[in-house]
Amino acid sequence: MAAAVWTDRGRRAVTAAGTAARCRFKHTATKSQYDALVIGGGHNGLVAAAYLQKGGVKTAVLERRHLLGGAAVSEELFPGFHFSRCSYLLSLLRPHIYADLELQKHGLKVYMRDPHAFTPMLEEGLKGAPPRSLTLGSDLTMNQREIGKFSQKDAEAFSSFVLHLEKLAGAIHPLLDAPPVDIPGVTSGPVRKRLAALKTLMPVVKCGLKLGRNIPDFYEIITAPIMKILNRWFESEPLRATLATDAVIGAMTSPNNPGSGYVLLHHVMGELEKEKGAWGYVEGGMGGVSKAIASAAESYGADIFTEKDVGQVLVGSDNATRGVVLKDGTEIHSKIVLSNATPYVTFKHLTPQDALPPEFFRAVDQIDYTSPVTKINVAVDKLPNFLAAPTPDGKPGPHHQCSIHLNCESVEVLEAAYKEAMNGRPSARPMLEMTIPSVLDATLAPPGCHVVSLFTQFTPYHIEGREWTDLDREAFADTAFDWVEQYAPGFKKSVVGRDILVPQDLERIFGLTGGNIFHGSMSLDQLYLARPLPSLSDYRTPIKGLYLCGSGSHPGGGVMGSPGWNAALTAMDDLKRR
Repeated sequence: MAAAVWTDRGRRAVTAAGTAARCRFKHTATKSQYDALVIGGGHNGLVAAAYLQKGGVKTAVLERRHLLGGAAVSEELFPGFHFSRCSYLLSLLRPHIYADLELQKHGLKVYMRDPHAFTPMLEEGLKGAPPRSLTLGSDLTMNQREIGKFSQKDAEAFSSFVLHLEKLAGAIHPLLDAPPVDIPGVTSGPVRKRLAALKTLMPVVKCGLKLGRNIPDFYEIITAPIMKILNRWFESEPLRATLATDAVIGAMTSPNNPGSGYVLLHHVMGELEKEKGAWGYVEGGMGGVSKAIASAAESYGADIFTEKDVGQVLVGSDNATRGVVLKDGTEIHSKIVLSNATPYVTFKHLTPQDALPPEFFRAVDQIDYTSPVTKINVAVDKLPNFLAAPTPDGKPGPHHQCSIHLNCESVEVLEAAYKEAMNGRPSARPMLEMTIPSVLDATLAPPGCHVVSLFTQFTPYHIEGREWTDLDREAFADTAFDWVEQYAPGFKKSVVGRDILVPQDLERIFGLTGGNIFHGSMSLDQLYLARPLPSLSDYRTPIKGLYLCGSGSHPGGGVMGSPGWNAALTAMDDLKRR
């Protein structure tokens, strides 16, 4: 089992005392009756609760763990070191949710990053110069200068590529803030109901109008391997590989696989402080997002509880939900229940197995939750010093605030890492995305120390068919650290603690089935009308009054809030019709 390992050097380096940072809420007993119950205090569940309560629906959130946030949590794993233990960057949170819930007033503060990407090379520098590196940010002139180190042609093409990508990504926005098209409503039933259902086509129409002549390009990028597109635009390997990382991040796929283009689009369609495609660090860690949403929900009157582990959804003889029963036997009744758990957990663990037909469970079993991710949280007593951008004085350089891409010199390296995991072995040269949020947020670590996140790929759920052991975890972390050491000598000596989370740990701790950070693969067969299944794409389930509100529903993963928003509005519409 995963454990945070605190070294003797760590104990000597830091004297501040602390335990896991807890965002606790209600300690009082739950009421016996609510209008709505939300299972799981992840960010989507909290968004759903806020909108339900704001709409006059008395709502309670029931979180299994001792702290709120699901995967968007902050935890003090070592004394004085506060980590975004799972999710680690913010960009996709929908601007209207940010504004509606007044999250800034409720304490959400974000540190913008510029530059945002740094890819150092493993090579000998020429004539005593440092190895080359690629740094990208919002400054067009800087980007052209950086890319020009590898290809002048690519430097000239890059701004056009970014504008092209922004246009395609921007067209998706209308689809994010509404449920998918109501196909049954449009195609069957009384004429009046069919006409009413036509409203659900409007987001698709808006998307099409935004795309205009770019509809063929949009179709291509969501279906093609991202390398088909990148090879057409660029010739330099470091640039192509850096961009390709966003097409595979969190996904068990290769840049050469169909559908990887959509994963890239999904990761560039956000915005932060009105800057398109920007990603930032949340002050205090990602738990700051969840804490702000929970504060907003409570300000409207929602009840939020931690350490309330739901055992089962209560279903009546009429196949309608009656509430939930906790694992301690406490029954809490409600008109509706929204599940922020994955579809697999919702139906296989929380729903009475005699409430749904066998063919439905067979369909649920086919949802893909494959994950390539091992997350390693590292406490260090000094800043990594990269050969490609030396900072011998220990002071942060601009590159330290970036997503630092290691083992990303070429797409061939990414492809080899993917193939190893597909053969059941952790990558010997894993793709590493390093972030050091304490460079911008001094609240995260003691003076002179830093928190480092290593989001690594590719690791399988099982190692050649068997469970991960603690020795396997440590061996993989050692491999990752050996690679970091090649780019930043001295890194291994600076480590005072590490927390290793393989896919099985992500599943056990955070409830992420298969360890998949998106609550289900973001593959074309599991998007929009088919997310998580065609019969469940409107957030409603076969059990009346039970809804899905997590990332397993449209529009999918990331700290976005849209599944929670859409599910809450759907549930409120249904309540009005009762």
